Amino acid sequence: MGAEDVPGERSSDPGDLLPLTPVALNVLLALADEERHGYGIMLEVRERTGGRVRLGPGTLYGAIKRLKEGGVIEESGQRPDPGEAPHDERRRYYRLTGFGGEVLAAEVERLDGLVRAARRKGAFPAPKPSLEGT
Repeated sequence: MGAEDVPGERSSDPGDLLPLTPVALNVLLALADEERHGYGIMLEVRERTGGRVRLGPGTLYGAIKRLKEGGVIEESGQRPDPGEAPHDERRRYYRLTGFGGEVLAAEVERLDGLVRAARRKGAFPAPKPSLEGT
């Protein structure tokens, strides 16, 4: 997460955790719309990125541990998918905390500012207008 992580201390300011690592950002994005278990997070990231990002178990669970310690995500005792094996007690589900949602929003805002600055400087073209809604 941020460069100034202090073990055992949680920040109350989302900006203190920025910038997020690409792995942390992908985990938070995967949890932005629903609770997921670890393998579900891996699949969502792979699908959302068209296979360009693949989180291995060690990378994923290390990030989950750090995000939990920072109060950004938490384990859920619920099983949100009724189709899941209900008796698999090893499967842990994760969700964003309220603070985690603030951290994600702050990071997205930070990245949006960088993209706008890059466009102003001509680093890459502005997006083409969408034909949807016309």
